[in-house]
Amino acid sequence: MPAARHRAAADGDLYTGDSDSERSEGSPLLERDRRLSLDSESTLEPLKYPKVVFFIIGNEFCERFSYYGMRTILSLFLVNALRLSQGNATIIYHVFVMLCYFFPVIGAIIADSWLGKFDTIAYLSVVYAIGNILVSVASATNIGIPSEPMTYLGLLLIAIGTGGIKPCVSAFGGDQFTLPQQARQLASFFSIFYFSINAGSLLSTYLTPELRTVKCFGQPCYPLAFGVPALLMLLALVIFVVGKPGYKIVKPSGNVLVDVAGCMWSGLANKLKSGESKDHWLDHADDRFGEKLRADIKAMLRVLLLFVPLPIFWALYDQQGSRWTFQANNMNGRIGSWVIKPDQMQVVNPLLILLFLPLFEGVVYPALNKARLLTRPLQKMATGGVIAAIAFIMSGLLELQLQTNYPVALSEGLGQVRVFNSLACNVTLADPTGSDLPGGEESVVAPFGVWTRTDLAVSGGRQLTLDVTGTCLDAGAKLVLDLVEETSVSYNLYTADPSSKSLLSLAAIDNLQKDSNPRVRFLYHFTDAVEHVVNVTNINTLKSTTTTLQGTGNLALADLDPDEYSIALDGKEAVSNQLLDVGGIYTVQLNNADLKVQTLVKPNVVHLMWLLPQYIVITVAEVMFSVTGLEFAFTQAPVSMKSVLTSAWLLTVAFGNLIVVLITEIRFFSSQAYEFFLFAALMLVVMVVFMWMAIKYTYVEDVRDSEDDEQNQMTILDNDKREKS
Repeated sequence: MPAARHRAAADGDLYTGDSDSERSEGSPLLERDRRLSLDSESTLEPLKYPKVVFFIIGNEFCERFSYYGMRTILSLFLVNALRLSQGNATIIYHVFVMLCYFFPVIGAIIADSWLGKFDTIAYLSVVYAIGNILVSVASATNIGIPSEPMTYLGLLLIAIGTGGIKPCVSAFGGDQFTLPQQARQLASFFSIFYFSINAGSLLSTYLTPELRTVKCFGQPCYPLAFGVPALLMLLALVIFVVGKPGYKIVKPSGNVLVDVAGCMWSGLANKLKSGESKDHWLDHADDRFGEKLRADIKAMLRVLLLFVPLPIFWALYDQQGSRWTFQANNMNGRIGSWVIKPDQMQVVNPLLILLFLPLFEGVVYPALNKARLLTRPLQKMATGGVIAAIAFIMSGLLELQLQTNYPVALSEGLGQVRVFNSLACNVTLADPTGSDLPGGEESVVAPFGVWTRTDLAVSGGRQLTLDVTGTCLDAGAKLVLDLVEETSVSYNLYTADPSSKSLLSLAAIDNLQKDSNPRVRFLYHFTDAVEHVVNVTNINTLKSTTTTLQGTGNLALADLDPDEYSIALDGKEAVSNQLLDVGGIYTVQLNNADLKVQTLVKPNVVHLMWLLPQYIVITVAEVMFSVTGLEFAFTQAPVSMKSVLTSAWLLTVAFGNLIVVLITEIRFFSSQAYEFFLFAALMLVVMVVFMWMAIKYTYVEDVRDSEDDEQNQMTILDNDKREKS
């Protein structure tokens, strides 16, 4: 199976419901038809290549660009724009992916039993495009729209759309060819089709993180980053519909999934009703379903039993787009003046899979065969599962290193407060009740100093009143802190003018979420009525940002790249060689004549490239577990059950994401590192069970069908693998 074909297979782009021919993309039966037809092809009249399929290829390129583009930036959008916790964002992300891999089953049934492939693709593409547009509009979070519910609705529509059309597009392309005359042309179509899948996904995975860093509405431009995939989905729909006059449209003729479900339901129901003893519970369905179908289902169930451990692998694998992206967000991707975005690391896996598949087929597996190691598919799968666990052990160890540099997390039941002193004297903060500062403990804050508490008990919201004393303040001055649960608030202390001793304060909400660029804000108080000019200049590029400030306020500064800066106030340099680095969160405190840079959250110090080892390991695991598993399922099941097994394969991905949702929701550990170790442990335990199942499994070496010679099919598949590797 060539690399590109695997990416499509793993992504769910396999047709799951052609009950007439079972000739889905990636199906060994399709390859058999192609091979067996070559000898007779010369005796048949050649047909012209159906150029209409390029509408389908263009549609697939745009749709894959749209899907992977929005999915790549989704996790960071949920955290940075919708202000969800990383735990809740992980849940939303994996529920979305789960639905994307559940709806292909529904789409296949709709296409084969009701609407047909063309109408299913067209109608669900409209739903898909509407979902993209909703997410794009919802991402403009500061224009007064209900962003969060609109985002969830958009994601649901996208899941229905992309899931529903997954099983249809490639099969619809295959329908445009006449076999056996066009077997060669059909093979070339699938090669181009799979190239379009990879081209669309790789391009968008790199590009959309770049688009989100553009500024619009005073914030990262998620509307643009989601809008481009939305535009591509609209283009995909237009391209597909424009080609309609030239398409060959096959009418729906029933779905094997429906027959299998009906047979299994009938067998169970009749067994419970009759109580009669038969060799197999499916034999109780003999009143409605023939022996051939029942025999094929029995054979399929033997293979499906081995699918039971598969979801835990996908639970680990799909966290590349959630937990591993959050991990990347706490690392430093700066290489000189270029900064790798944390969500761009997701492009590593598809690039590595394209490299590793031919490497394993041409070098690794032949070497293992010579050494008589891992000669059986289930042995390779078990090894791949263990390797996936190792990847998550590596993730946990890396996370332990990263945690030493994390800000104190905003926790349930607690609030955080920071008090900046912009006065000309030391001030002393004291809690007269002693409830939050034990025994009325006093804290002295120097001029241009900051007092921080990250552990104040807050349930919902409360006020905390502190006594404030200082030589530049009136006696009896008090500071009232409005505290909010799971929120950090900063207060800037000042007086109205130099002659006044009356205490004033300005409150500002802190954004402590790390980003790939430094986050900087000005917290300022000027006692005069003059406009003050602040210049922030990149020392290396000489790019300068000029800001005019007046009076008292809080202003976030945008568009600063990670680098060294000089900061000048009214033309006078106040700070030189100030490093504003990736992940750092800074407050620039200013008054009439001075400024000081305060570091609220330390910048990231571990380089992003330390993620590469775990990406390499998880990709090796994917090659051995996922690719081998898909091939094993196709070669061990009856021909008539190929589409059912493909549907089951997609459902294992859905259930894997459900496992992530459940573990994240239960929140066994407060440390993300320990959660990584938990997933690794679960993977190892499941692999022990899988190894026991593999030992007991008897391989089907010579599968024959009353109508189709499956052994020829297996031989053809092996030859095809060697030819393409």
